[in-house]
Amino acid sequence: MLEKLFKLKQNQTTLKQEVIAGLTTFLTMAYIIFVNPMMLADAGMDHGAVFVATCLAAAIGCLVMGLVANYPIALAPGMGLNAFFTYTVVGEMGYSWETALGAVFLSGICFLVLSLVRIREWVVNSIPMSLRIGIAAGIGLFLALIGLKSAGIVVANPATLVAMGDITAFPAVMAALGFFLIIAMVHRGMKSAVIISILAITGLGLLFGDVQYQGIVSTPPSIMPTFMKMDLSSVLEISMLSVVFAFLFVDLFDTSGTLVAVAQRGGFLDDKGRLPRLNRALTADSTATIAGAMLGTSTTTSYIESTAGVSAGGRTGLTAVVVGLLFLGALFISPLAGMVPAYATAGTLFYVAILMMAGLVHVEWEDITEAAPVVVVCILMPLTFSIATGIAMGFISYAVIKLMSGRYKDLSVGVVILAALFVAKFIYG
Repeated sequence: MLEKLFKLKQNQTTLKQEVIAGLTTFLTMAYIIFVNPMMLADAGMDHGAVFVATCLAAAIGCLVMGLVANYPIALAPGMGLNAFFTYTVVGEMGYSWETALGAVFLSGICFLVLSLVRIREWVVNSIPMSLRIGIAAGIGLFLALIGLKSAGIVVANPATLVAMGDITAFPAVMAALGFFLIIAMVHRGMKSAVIISILAITGLGLLFGDVQYQGIVSTPPSIMPTFMKMDLSSVLEISMLSVVFAFLFVDLFDTSGTLVAVAQRGGFLDDKGRLPRLNRALTADSTATIAGAMLGTSTTTSYIESTAGVSAGGRTGLTAVVVGLLFLGALFISPLAGMVPAYATAGTLFYVAILMMAGLVHVEWEDITEAAPVVVVCILMPLTFSIATGIAMGFISYAVIKLMSGRYKDLSVGVVILAALFVAKFIYG
């Protein structure tokens, strides 16, 4: 049965190799079961219900990717998108988390349509590479700021807007230690560096009496506080369309970049550099987003950590299926997830920021008309505490700079339309 489903011999792999690859991938991305509930709880959502929704959405995404697309690519609620959900849509814009879930659901539907009608390539190609890189890096800086804020390392200051907090306080010291642990272990090639760091810092919190022991294993919490609670009635308002677009836009390029990166690492691209069964992979991603919104979590997307499993020998969808089954098993460690303090995940956010900023090396820095919009996105996204604002200002600045520089031929129709829509949004609210 496994041979028929996954073509193990054809892909020169074995059951043992695929299981090891799946376990490797899971250990590199399992931090999301601790980070995502904590982040969405800041939006007013029930921590236990989000924990269950996170595990189930990841499991569904992995199983669909493995069984339908047959690729060793794992999915889970995406970092950056969960921050946008909580701190921009709910925190800054003032929408309820139910409405935000509705926006995630609609963005998943749009993603599915784009995948099925095969116009994804046109949408992706219409957006300049520099903006894609800048948006990823800007989200990374935004996550870093959230991590520093949650650890008390960066605090508000009425005179300077931000200032250094008490770096000798226990949360700040533990956050810094967690970050240093991750970097040291990653440098030594440890695939489970992030999850080990989170557990180690949580253990130190227990040891010093800052964290109360709640147990390790129990039956999963109820998902009912978030299940099917999305509000679709408010999503079609003009002001919400930019939110839906932002969810769709970030997921689209995050997924595209991840698929290409994993495919290159695993040698899955054909002679023309294209990924076979691409639409099936994109359908798995969009299906997981739709299911995640119904369950009660932010956008579910493909994880770049899948490259760890591919490096460990993963070649087929069986790797993704193993990851999905492990996420289902993780449902029973909710007490452990509930014990993890914010400072234990702060170092993780900072580490993810480093990964997301790595793409800046590919920016054409010698071309000021390409580099300037990247800096605009990277600076404004964290300083306005809004991913949507950073994206909007990036498109507007790119269009204006190209026009004023006489480089209007560099502008695609998509960029001009989006820049105009963002301008209208700022003018008319």
